[in-house]
Amino acid sequence: MADAIRALAIDAVEQAKSGHPGMPMGMADVATVLFTRFLKYDAADPRWPDRDRFVLSAGHGSMLLYALLHLTGQAGMGIEDLKKFRQLHSPAAGHPEFGEHPGIETTTGPLGQGIATAVGMALAERMLAARFGKSLVDHRTWVIASDGDLMEGISHEAASLAGHLQLDRLCVLYDDNNISIDGDTSISLSDDALKRFQAYGWATRRVDGHDHEQVAAAMAWAMRSRKPTLIACRTIIGFAAPTKAGTAASHGSPLGAQEAAAAKAAMGWNHGPFEVPEGLKERWEAAGRRGAGTRRSWLKRLANHPMQAEFDRAMAGRLPEAWHEPLAALRARQAEDKPKIATRIASQRALEALVPAVPEMVGGSADLTGSNNTNVKGIPAVSPGNYAGRYVHYGVREHGMAAAMNGMALHGGIIPYSGTFLVFADYLRPSLRLAALMRQRVIHVLTHDSIGLGEDGPTHQPVETLASLRVIPNLCVFRPADALETAECWELAVKRADGPSVLALTRQNLPALRTDSGENRSSRGGYVLAEASGERRATLIATGSEVSLAMAARATLEAEGIPTAVVSLPCWELFALQDELYRSQVLGSALRVGIEAALPFGWDRWLGPEGIFIGMQGFGASAPAEELFRHFGITAEATVAAVKKRLG
Repeated sequence: MADAIRALAIDAVEQAKSGHPGMPMGMADVATVLFTRFLKYDAADPRWPDRDRFVLSAGHGSMLLYALLHLTGQAGMGIEDLKKFRQLHSPAAGHPEFGEHPGIETTTGPLGQGIATAVGMALAERMLAARFGKSLVDHRTWVIASDGDLMEGISHEAASLAGHLQLDRLCVLYDDNNISIDGDTSISLSDDALKRFQAYGWATRRVDGHDHEQVAAAMAWAMRSRKPTLIACRTIIGFAAPTKAGTAASHGSPLGAQEAAAAKAAMGWNHGPFEVPEGLKERWEAAGRRGAGTRRSWLKRLANHPMQAEFDRAMAGRLPEAWHEPLAALRARQAEDKPKIATRIASQRALEALVPAVPEMVGGSADLTGSNNTNVKGIPAVSPGNYAGRYVHYGVREHGMAAAMNGMALHGGIIPYSGTFLVFADYLRPSLRLAALMRQRVIHVLTHDSIGLGEDGPTHQPVETLASLRVIPNLCVFRPADALETAECWELAVKRADGPSVLALTRQNLPALRTDSGENRSSRGGYVLAEASGERRATLIATGSEVSLAMAARATLEAEGIPTAVVSLPCWELFALQDELYRSQVLGSALRVGIEAALPFGWDRWLGPEGIFIGMQGFGASAPAEELFRHFGITAEATVAAVKKRLG
């Protein structure tokens, strides 16, 4: 049965003339034991909610997963799909891509991401079991990881978090073959992975990865463990291939026709390309049906469960009825009270309305709870062995936090949000990019959004970060101007089910700018906050804290007889989705002036060739916020002067 995986990997890579056959060949035995004896799944329903999750963190070995999906009889991964390995519009992509086939749990390829995402899946399972009970939620998360996965820093953060939280339903099968692309890992690696994971609080074991009984005994041991487990499976890359072929495979190269034929001969495989003999295919398909009875029993339990409707709703990602009403009430109060507060404080108030109304929302912070304001009074935290809380102390682990959030969202039943400073978006960016690629609803609260944070200086002032986030496809970046816009942006982020959101929030207090709360004006990405008193001569376009600055500049310009409008642009991405007529009406045909305490990259899209940008041109400095805005010329006075100079 393992040789069928090897043969299909050889054939697909040989046909594509591209790919990594070495890992699928080396880990075929381990995968066979897992899929035929231990993994809880039913090929007839690859999205069954109580299935075990299987994450191929070593995504370069994608043919291992595609071969397993085909052999176990999962629809949508036929021989013709394998023949199109690495081709356009094929479910058998160069690396596993979430959404291309229902049996692919997550997008992998960037090393370390898969194992870190799996930590979030394992955490989600425990949290949902605490909410709905073991009769509905009782499954495990299995990972195949490579040497490269365990080298990447993100895996260290995630493994440390998993050990601390005692995620005993998580098992990592480590392809311990001592090979990376540059050659033997001894040239770059001296640490002992097992001792390292033991220090994180994991249970570890080493086995011969080609001995099925050793592997099975270790998996059975892992299922009894009260800790997360790492099983180091000593394997030979390109197993069953001649030495030369194995070396080629280790470097991510196809075997070549002669070497492929020699590899098949070495393992006694006498069948044509992509041919699996009928008896062997039947054995694999029987393995794919092994969990059918378990799934049917689960469906009966679900049908009789008092929380069935709530479970189905949560797993489908549907928000509760009337979830937005507490937030609407908050917006109405803010329109009346006009609070002068930082948008990070306004965000916490929005969460106090949202989190009790949306039980799936699970918060957290990278050790900055008091600064990010992501906690809600009365909502308990998750702790080791106690998963009934809804707040996660991720520690100083932005890389691991963001990947775990992706895993929680992918698992289903949870809407994760968490916080750090905006400048540290660079730490969580790889996972945020994958969230956008996979269209997952994760929400990142990123505070201290500009030079307005003051004395912490240029190391913490993210002058370039907004632009770097706005270029990520399918990511919504919200930068609200006051408390009311903050509540509106939170509503949009929670409602957005097909991609991630970022809320860039201030440390400094901002004045209230609006008194209307009926319509969510931020929903179109940008709108006219204040129209000119006559035919526009200038339009001031700003985001976040600079919108109040634009309003002050408008007051001066209007007093001097220069009709000026102010446009608030809290979300560029939503504004870009509006029709051209709406955008042109909002931005107008007069002089356009962009104001943002960040670099100008991207602003020309809204300002046009004749526009003016008032903002940063380099890094910030350390001083009180008011002094910094004056020093860098981001003031109402500078805006007025620039407009008057251009208008003559």
